[in-house]
Amino acid sequence: MQRFVPARAFFEPAALDYPLGRQLYDRLRAMKVPVELTGSHNRVTGLPGKTAGEAYREAKRTLVVGVRKSADFAPCKPSAHFQLPLATSCPGMCEYCYLATTLGRRPYLRVYVNIDEVLAKARSYIEARAPAVTVFEGAATSDPLPTEYLTNLLHRAIEFFGREPLGRFRFVTKHCDVTPLLDAAHNGHTRFRFSLNASSVISRYEHHTPALADRVAAAARVAGAGYPLGFIVAPIFAFPAWREEYGDLFRSLAAALPAAAGNGLTFEFITHRFTKRAKANIAAIFPQTALPMDEEERMFKFGQFGYGKYLYNQETRREMEAFMGEQVAAYFPAAKVEYFV
Repeated sequence: MQRFVPARAFFEPAALDYPLGRQLYDRLRAMKVPVELTGSHNRVTGLPGKTAGEAYREAKRTLVVGVRKSADFAPCKPSAHFQLPLATSCPGMCEYCYLATTLGRRPYLRVYVNIDEVLAKARSYIEARAPAVTVFEGAATSDPLPTEYLTNLLHRAIEFFGREPLGRFRFVTKHCDVTPLLDAAHNGHTRFRFSLNASSVISRYEHHTPALADRVAAAARVAGAGYPLGFIVAPIFAFPAWREEYGDLFRSLAAALPAAAGNGLTFEFITHRFTKRAKANIAAIFPQTALPMDEEERMFKFGQFGYGKYLYNQETRREMEAFMGEQVAAYFPAAKVEYFV
């Protein structure tokens, strides 16, 4: 895939007071990207698009450069202690994306240029929890890799945590431009994870994202650079050939990864779920979607953030959990399953 190049960019005026903000401003203008100022990175108006789908697509082509103002980091269960706010959203257009609930119909990409302040805040959390190790998630509301070639934010964070004895970093991506991160001094303190799915799920529901084979090849390069490696298989769908296709996923991983990558490897599994709000947004953005979202075929459960979700029934989820556990045991017996939800 080609690198993400925004169709337009907006800057908070305060972002230009930071070295990275000024560098981004100059670089984007040199790339002939139209640049405007905006009052807040949280509210950008005037984007093109007459329908919900058009507005969504244009938002995914829009980069907003801002300053992270919130004093506190959000918690990030079950994968980490805190979110590390580097970016928001991504250029991918996955129909099932949970950010349809949190970001709504205009999920423009945001990057935050006050990286030194963000990392200083992370250090304060580490010090407060010492001597325990504190883990930060860098992709809770984003895929930060597509904008990395512009921002260098991941590289900065990786090397920061590489110097922190009690700090650990983790992030996940569906993208493959890993070259800028292969030389980072991570010291084994960053877990580099890839989000994978069955090939038919990727082709049917994940738009503007790399193919499974490309992600697996990128993961092999990351393993070769000595990073602790992990995979999120999500969202898992129950379709007629799900066992065969998810089995193929594990076989392709086993064939591509160096043998040493299996030591310390982690897996996270998330079954498909949706909220009423997400369903409404998905239907507006992707009116022809074939996502399985029949509420009568699901069970309803309240989530940790106070709103309810529709999940597969317990029997189906137990079958999925057993199957995924069998695949991990067969192909990566030294790996750890961090959770199945």
